[in-house]
Amino acid sequence: MPAEPHQNPEQPHIGIDHQLPAPPEPEHKRSKTVRVLVWIILLLIFAVAFWLVWNHKSTTGAAAPHRGPGSGPVTITTVTAQQGNLGVYLDSIGTVTPVYTSSITSQVNGVINAVHYREGQLVRKGDPLIDIDSRSYRATLLQAQGALERDQNLLVEAQMDLDRYKAAWARNAIPRQQLEDQEKLVLQDQGTVKNDQGLVQYDQVQVDYCHITAPITGRVGLRLVDPGNVVQSSSTTSLVVITQIQPITVVFTIPEDNLGQVESRVHAGAKLPVEAFDRAGTHQIEAGSLITLDNQVDTTTGTVKGRASFTNKGEVFFPNQFVNTRLLVNTLQNATLIPDSTIQHNGTTAFVYVIQEGVAHEVKIKPSVSDNGITAVQAGLKPGDVIADSSFDKLQDKSKVILSSKPIPAATSGSDAP
Repeated sequence: MPAEPHQNPEQPHIGIDHQLPAPPEPEHKRSKTVRVLVWIILLLIFAVAFWLVWNHKSTTGAAAPHRGPGSGPVTITTVTAQQGNLGVYLDSIGTVTPVYTSSITSQVNGVINAVHYREGQLVRKGDPLIDIDSRSYRATLLQAQGALERDQNLLVEAQMDLDRYKAAWARNAIPRQQLEDQEKLVLQDQGTVKNDQGLVQYDQVQVDYCHITAPITGRVGLRLVDPGNVVQSSSTTSLVVITQIQPITVVFTIPEDNLGQVESRVHAGAKLPVEAFDRAGTHQIEAGSLITLDNQVDTTTGTVKGRASFTNKGEVFFPNQFVNTRLLVNTLQNATLIPDSTIQHNGTTAFVYVIQEGVAHEVKIKPSVSDNGITAVQAGLKPGDVIADSSFDKLQDKSKVILSSKPIPAATSGSDAP
């Protein structure tokens, strides 16, 4: 078998023509094609979703059209303006203050023998409270009484001598000088007697100081001393404190801007009622009356103090207790009254919706004073006017309305049928 001729690898092969495979497609072209397909699919999905949402909104809108202002009748509740009286009040914070508070201290030195009161006891004027050992003061009083008796007898003796000297002088039996000396001696004895009388009274006062009684009718506080304690007249420590409970007063403040209207009523002789409420301002404790005003305005607060008196029959007030006060300054007679909830505001302008023949009319008003959710209107309304009291988010001027006899919830106001 003949040997195959040697071929040069660098020379092209000349022989049978073999078909070569096509070169592979580049990787970046395939990635670009995939991205384009993905975007096309996303756009189709977005278009379908948009069409579904739009179709759903169109169907819902046709079934239940939106009811905005003026688009249809609004369901509301109403109230009627009334004619009546409304009080003009000044609200403030007050402090319960007893008319009298007596802090009793010792006027003498000594040992306490007895304490007669009980803690929290209601004592009457003159009731015994504390006894202090008075033996030393009684001994001094006895000495003063003895000196007084001696000097009184010396005075009587000198007076008798003076009478004899006068009779002798009438007969020219004694010289004038002797008579005049006796007259002056009588005057000296009279002065001595007066001095003794003063000493007796002073010593008697010291003895009385040893028996302490209640100077006022009131309630005593906690016991501050016990039998056996030594007290001093120079001490400022109280032995017992008594506060008057009935009647009792409340001191409160009045703004100086309102002082004129209060003073005018007081000077006219009016008895201004004052109501006292608890700290929360919900429960009325008792009603009293204003008795006086302070004589100057506090420049730091711009207020003047007023004092109101209360009978405190049930002892509902406690000294130094904080209360809320309401001073009735005046009463508006035959005013047009409406609830606060019917009043709307546009800046500084107040208005209400007056209902006439099924249509709401916006009417500007001028409110006056307000109390307990009721406002007096000075202008714009008259008693008997029917006013809207709900659905204000739906109402506009000249909106058609439907009256409802049931309260309308805030979340569905104006959208429910009566």
